[in-house]
Amino acid sequence: MANQKKAKESLVMMSELVLPNDTNMLHNLMGGRLLHWMDIAAGISAQRHCNHIAVTASVDNVSFRNPVKLGDVITIQAKVTRSFNTSMEVRLTVYAENIPSGSKVKSNEAFYTFVALDQDGNKTQVPELIAETEEEKQLFESALQRRELRLVLAGKMSPKEASSIKSIFS
Repeated sequence: MANQKKAKESLVMMSELVLPNDTNMLHNLMGGRLLHWMDIAAGISAQRHCNHIAVTASVDNVSFRNPVKLGDVITIQAKVTRSFNTSMEVRLTVYAENIPSGSKVKSNEAFYTFVALDQDGNKTQVPELIAETEEEKQLFESALQRRELRLVLAGKMSPKEASSIKSIFS
């Protein structure tokens, strides 16, 4: 690996005000708009970690727990959870806040995978991630299973090769 970086160095906090152009007919935030903002936050986080251009390789299941309403402020937190050779997993957590009422709820959570590219557009090595907090360490450890599951589902790895999740396929 190129070098090492702490997980906290990749932290991104991004806020957006949900405006009428961002909503559907029910005045809820459109899912595609949120995915766009999440991709931006995750991309910045990945680039902070690797100091290269980073492109989206995959998006895990994104579940919409609570609707985000017109006028809410969303805050997206993104942080690299683990790096591999040329890729990084980024965890995103989205909160919706209604400032006048003072309510704040978690609306979404997801994992995105990014690949680092050099100036010529070729994959390039990324720094090893140093997990410091208990949460960072847990996310780091479980990232290998998530990665292998992604690769199996994408047809890029056979279930037999997926050592950390092999038991779920037998």
